[in-house]
Amino acid sequence: MLAPLQRLEQLKARVREAIATPAFTRAHGLVSLALELPQPLHAAPELSGPRFQFAHNHRGELRAGYGIAAEWRAEGEQRLQQLRQRARATAPDWHQLDPDETGLGGFAMLGFAATPEPTTTPGASDLPNAVYWIPEVALNTTNEQSALILTARLPVEPEALLARWDDWLERLVPLLAQPARTPQTPATLERGPSEPALEPWRDLVLAALDAIERDGPLEKLVLCRRQRLQGHRRFDLDRLNDALAYLFPSCQVINVRHREGCFVAATPERLFTLRGRRVEADAIAGTACRAADAARDAALTVELLGCAKNLHEHQVVVEAVRAALERCCERLEPIEGPRVMQLNNAQHLWSLVRGETDAEGDVFSLAELLHPTPATNGQPRRDAHDWLRRNEPFERDWYTGAAGIVEPDLSGELWVLLRCARVAGDTAELYAGAGIVPGSDPVSEWEEIDHKLAAMSTALQFA
Repeated sequence: MLAPLQRLEQLKARVREAIATPAFTRAHGLVSLALELPQPLHAAPELSGPRFQFAHNHRGELRAGYGIAAEWRAEGEQRLQQLRQRARATAPDWHQLDPDETGLGGFAMLGFAATPEPTTTPGASDLPNAVYWIPEVALNTTNEQSALILTARLPVEPEALLARWDDWLERLVPLLAQPARTPQTPATLERGPSEPALEPWRDLVLAALDAIERDGPLEKLVLCRRQRLQGHRRFDLDRLNDALAYLFPSCQVINVRHREGCFVAATPERLFTLRGRRVEADAIAGTACRAADAARDAALTVELLGCAKNLHEHQVVVEAVRAALERCCERLEPIEGPRVMQLNNAQHLWSLVRGETDAEGDVFSLAELLHPTPATNGQPRRDAHDWLRRNEPFERDWYTGAAGIVEPDLSGELWVLLRCARVAGDTAELYAGAGIVPGSDPVSEWEEIDHKLAAMSTALQFA
């Protein structure tokens, strides 16, 4: 295996060869250059500037992006349609170079906030309401292959591009060979106030139940809490990613930094995966805690599968996901589930909805149809959105939005942004929620959210 310095010089030489080809002389479009790396990566190094990372431990997959080769933003009711137009216009002129035949290439990130309305709280978010973002430098690793991918927007002056890419390689490549980090000593975190506090939370849940139990259209509402944590040292985001991947290996660990603050999630829930015309979506709703004792844990699983309240909450989500996919699919398969998805700190009812999209289906049209699901917002979707906008005490920002990877052909995978935190310096704001349906109890829902918040707060102790 090449030493890091030899690897760096080899990659620089490969870049020089590529920049001399006709692909970089075109007058417009994008060009991505994929260069093979010698072994799979388990983490993406932290570098200053805009950055995103998606890592799934059990699947052995990692996607990371640094810098911005191209970016489009939008907000308002037409935000996804506007970004879709940009992406569809870009795709035909996005040229992929893969001299090492890795089968990997350039990709984009799509991410968006819970609601299309711009935030009304000054300085509340470091992230755009919705963004389609093609990174200048990317890492892509699977169980079998790994590549470093450089992307340029054309036209470009070759010498200026070479200098910029050399700088990226000198910063990034030596870090790829660093050994795994040792864990930090667990830190004590100071727990700040919850928003809402317990009594206002009780009132909010009762108001939601009253709205559902009237003769109106509401079947379910999803309410969330925000919890502030204060550390005694600056949070190390690399270590936070490591801790989340270790604690929750079946979750997608997401880390997005656009300006200063960082948005982090460890989510068990896909919004959907689209490969070719085949789509697969998760329906997750209905939650129980875990127990250290094996017999008690098994009993909790049985109770979850037999709980009328949880089964009703779950079925509302299943029916909504199926109805959304019926609008864009030529064929739907029978529902798989419910089964139980077990995480370290919680277990959920989980069903799979699969189908084959029509010819117009892509990540943007599917996101428009599926987001927000009743698992994060309520049902019916518009009535729940309007009620939450009037009654929740704070804006959710990207919590319960979605983010994921988009391929140049507009296939890809988006994840619902759950178990989230906004991290800046030595402070973190954690978000989690609970579904309210007839039979919900305010104290039980408060405790359920505490279990969900524990996912991120535990990981932050080791960051």
